Amino acid sequence: VMTLAATLAGSGWPVWIGALIVLASVAGFVMHGLDKRAAIHGRRRVPEARLHLLELVGGWPGALVGMWIFHHKVRKPSYLLVTASIVAAWVAAAIWLILDR
Repeated sequence: VMTLAATLAGSGWPVWIGALIVLASVAGFVMHGLDKRAAIHGRRRVPEARLHLLELVGGWPGALVGMWIFHHKVRKPSYLLVTASIVAAWVAAAIWLILDR
């Protein structure tokens, strides 16, 4: 994730975007781990809207890694569809910004 921030900063993107992606990714990863633990132990869960909000503000790389490592939310099609849409939007925005420069 730090490499992603350095790459973005080196490509002319504002540094704050790279920092936001790093911080939101760490938060997304941690929140997926905490939600998985809560699910296992029957405790109160992290709302899906909160997980998606972290993805939307730039935490999608960390969320994807968290989903993969914790095997969390990977068999829920509705969750995966929203996450995939958020990732696609970020990739499309990145391509647009890169081509626009």
